[in-house]
Amino acid sequence: MTRPRSARTAQPTAVRSVAVNPTESLPVSSETALAGDRGQVGGPILTDGESATCEAPPCGPDLAPLLRMRVIGYVRVSTEEQATSGVSLSAQAAKVRAYSDLYNLDLLDVIEDAGVSAKTLDRPGLARALAALRSGAAEGIVVAKLDRLTRSVGDMATLIRDYFGERRGKTLCSVADSIDTRSAAGRMVLNILCSVAQWEREAIGERTRDALRHKRAGGRVFNHAPLGYAAVDGALVPIEAEIAAVAEIHRLDAEGHSLRAICAAMQANGHTTKRGGAWRPSTVQAILRRAS
Repeated sequence: MTRPRSARTAQPTAVRSVAVNPTESLPVSSETALAGDRGQVGGPILTDGESATCEAPPCGPDLAPLLRMRVIGYVRVSTEEQATSGVSLSAQAAKVRAYSDLYNLDLLDVIEDAGVSAKTLDRPGLARALAALRSGAAEGIVVAKLDRLTRSVGDMATLIRDYFGERRGKTLCSVADSIDTRSAAGRMVLNILCSVAQWEREAIGERTRDALRHKRAGGRVFNHAPLGYAAVDGALVPIEAEIAAVAEIHRLDAEGHSLRAICAAMQANGHTTKRGGAWRPSTVQAILRRAS
């Protein structure tokens, strides 16, 4: 009678544990351990009690100056009165310097445009700041508020395309608006705020025109009195000689004379302008447009 073969007892697989965190351990089979020793798993196998360490690259005070971005501060006021008082310019410059210190920026200079409007980019101070970006002397511009740089969506689009876009790599920072164009989110906020600034400017223009139109309809003087009238106690009083000059301009225009021909005829007939100067095509055109 054949003796039955005894069942082979399964041998337990040897395991080793690797420390993952202070509260748990994961089992690692001997095969995995061997594979790790052969470099197939991704590093040496740690025994109980061992822990892995990761050293960060050195970034101490010696490297800090290398990480600072070189920037130009730009400040602007739009009227001669503000430029003369200097309060607004000094306040903007203080904000730019404080921002640069807070974010570890290397502020090379603060450039001013005193008494200059933001309606155009043709400004001497802004030209100097942009020249520093083009030459590589500076890597960014810091302003106290976005409208100090421009209020026009078209001009801002030009600046983004030529300087502050992702491809150009220059940076625009606005203190009050929390804008930093080094990120896509910063560029998006920049476009939104610029659109709002242009809307505000156009809305102010509409309100001003409506107010002046209302005053004009009521015969009130809101500026210099036009040719044909004088301002007396806030009201317009007609002047016969000037009214005759205005009528002559309209007659010559109706006959098809050019603006220059009308100027020559007015000069020859002894008519004078409101200020007593020579007639110019722009003056005649303004009189014709006012009547229309």
